[in-house]
Parts: sequence; C-alpha cells; structure tokens
Amino acid sequence: DGALVVVADVDPWAGQETARVIEARGGSARFVRADVTSGDDVRRMVAFAEQGLGGPQILVNNAGGGGHIEPNFPDAVPEQSQSTLDLNLRGAMLATQLALGPMRLGGGGVVVNVASTAGLGFGPYISPEYAAAKAGLIRFTSTLSGLRERMNVRVNCVVPDWIATERAREELARMRPAERAATPAPRPPEEVAGAVIEFVRNEDLTGRVMVMWPGEPARLLDPELRL
Repeated sequence: DGALVVVADVDPWAGQETARVIEARGGSARFVRADVTSGDDVRRMVAFAEQGLGGPQILVNNAGGGGHIEPNFPDAVPEQSQSTLDLNLRGAMLATQLALGPMRLGGGGVVVNVASTAGLGFGPYISPEYAAAKAGLIRFTSTLSGLRERMNVRVNCVVPDWIATERAREELARMRPAERAATPAPRPPEEVAGAVIEFVRNEDLTGRVMVMWPGEPARLLDPELRL
C-alpha cells in the first residue's frame, strides 16, 4: 500500500525472502536481522528504520510464539518461561517505547500489536506464560489510548485465534480425521494482515482490540466492558 517496509526477522534467510517477495510484487522493502528478545537488537531495529528511511511511522509487533512448546510453567525451567515472556510481551513493549520518539518527531504514527485469544478468558491453557504474555499485550494496548492526544500515535491490537501458518498446517496433517473435522479452520494470514491494515487506516481507532474467533466475523471489543 505504498509503505517502505522494514522486515525484521531473527532468521536472515526468511527475512530477506520476505523483502524479496514484497519488492517482486511492486513494493519497497529492506531487511534487518533482529531478535526481539534482545534489547540491543530492538534498538538496532528501530535505529535502522530511522537512518535514511524516514523513521518508523507504522510499527507492527507481530513476533511471538512458544504457546505450543512443552514443557511449560511450572514444569519448564524459569529461563524458558522468561524467554516466552520476552518474546511475546517485553519485545513489543520495548519496540513501542523506542518508536514513540521518532513517530512523534515525524508528526505521529500507528502501532499495531498482534496478540492471541490465548490471552482472553479465564479457563486453563497449556502454556500459562504464553497466555499471560498475550493477556498483558492486550491490556498494554488498551492503556495507551491516550497517546493519540499526547503524541498523535494510535496503538491498537489484533487478537487472532489459530492462523494458517506452516506449523498449523503440519498440526492439522498429524490429526486423526475425526479430530481434524472437529477443529475450527485456521484463519488465512491475509485476514490477520487485513485487520492490521484496517487499524493503520482507520484514524478513529485507538486503544482498541479486535478479536478474530474461528468461524466468526472479526469484532472490536467494547472498551467500556466490565466483568
């Protein structure tokens, strides 16, 4: 849609390939290797977007994972649980904080966080640390609605359920036919990307959370809801 995309990935081959695909489709992209669990890498990522590229105007915090890896809390060693929190919450918080200054100087910007439905509800979940991190990311987003007035920066959050990634397709292939038939179809990545673009374009939305449950239309949560 006309943006110069800075592709940040811990995997150099995958990141460079993503940038190549964007350019092959007529877009503009640059690659920077970054591990969002490393504070130094996150700082270098934001600096890369500033140096000669006009500074970050849109930040999409979509790095995450680990909710399917075992063992989990309380059986996992503390370092593993901390790594999951760093990947799914701390990295997004730090990237947001570092991008706010350049965005403000540039006249404003948009941050879109990508959480997970694992962070919603009150039931048990296989990975408590992953669920806690995603719940934190959702609440982190909603607390920042006031940044539009302070800095002209809007922060919103997309909360998908199962996404049709390569890993999801592999998990479906390993299921028994009856289990597969009872499992909701994962959402195409393009639908999640479309929700991100909606938040980028819609200047009326800030501090809002969009949930994408399987088999249901995407919907915005009521910010006034009290449980």
